[in-house]
Amino acid sequence: MLKDITLGQYFPGDTIAHRLDPRTKLILVVLYIVGLFCAKNVLTYAMMMAALFLCVKVSKVGARALLRGLKPVLLIIAFTAVLNLFFTSGDTLVQWWIFRITKQGLQMAVFMVLRITMLIMGTFLLTYTTSPITLTDGLESLMNPLKKLRVPVHELSMMMSIALRFIPTLIEETDKIMSAQKARGADFESGNLLQRAKAMIPLLVPLFISAFRRADELAVAMECRCYHGGEGRTKLHVLHYKAADYLVIMGGLVLTTAVIMLGRMGY
Repeated sequence: MLKDITLGQYFPGDTIAHRLDPRTKLILVVLYIVGLFCAKNVLTYAMMMAALFLCVKVSKVGARALLRGLKPVLLIIAFTAVLNLFFTSGDTLVQWWIFRITKQGLQMAVFMVLRITMLIMGTFLLTYTTSPITLTDGLESLMNPLKKLRVPVHELSMMMSIALRFIPTLIEETDKIMSAQKARGADFESGNLLQRAKAMIPLLVPLFISAFRRADELAVAMECRCYHGGEGRTKLHVLHYKAADYLVIMGGLVLTTAVIMLGRMGY
């Protein structure tokens, strides 16, 4: 299960998706999320699915990696589908005891499953095709106007990047600790939910200790390199928009606008 958590991982490549400016990809993700939440019918969801499929093909990451990342949240997706299926009023299709499935509930359940699935796959695709350092530069550049309001833009971007970077590291550390404790006779799989939760307590203590140790080592390493924030710092690779970035952003704007308009028109 832990190996299925792929958030924060970066898959190096030389595709158009990898070469795009990180600011372009961040803007596209925002437009993609807006389009998903504005999609209200089969046509608009089909348009968003086609856009996601095109991005996956261009990035050459592979649908298998994206689907593997969905495994940890399958329970949440199923729970959301059940809530929408049985607790949405409308025209009754099937009724048994206190449970009632309506036409609107079935439609809402399908749309919510698609929305959550596509949302996770789209955001995962961002981290798969963008390195943490590049993502930090893009975030900082986009939030640069907030510096006038004394918002610590550089520090916020750095914290978000470090959090994403250390997710795979902590997952790997957790897997090592679980393997070591299983070799000593620990059992994390048998018993009911409460017993499994109690069995995880001995796992959390060394994990927190390891996380704090890594954070302390990172702080010492940054101090040794005279890190003192973003003021006065220069960049080895300066971000520049290219023609492909403008074209992709324009395509994202057109798609999102079309989805919003079609949703309001009832198509």
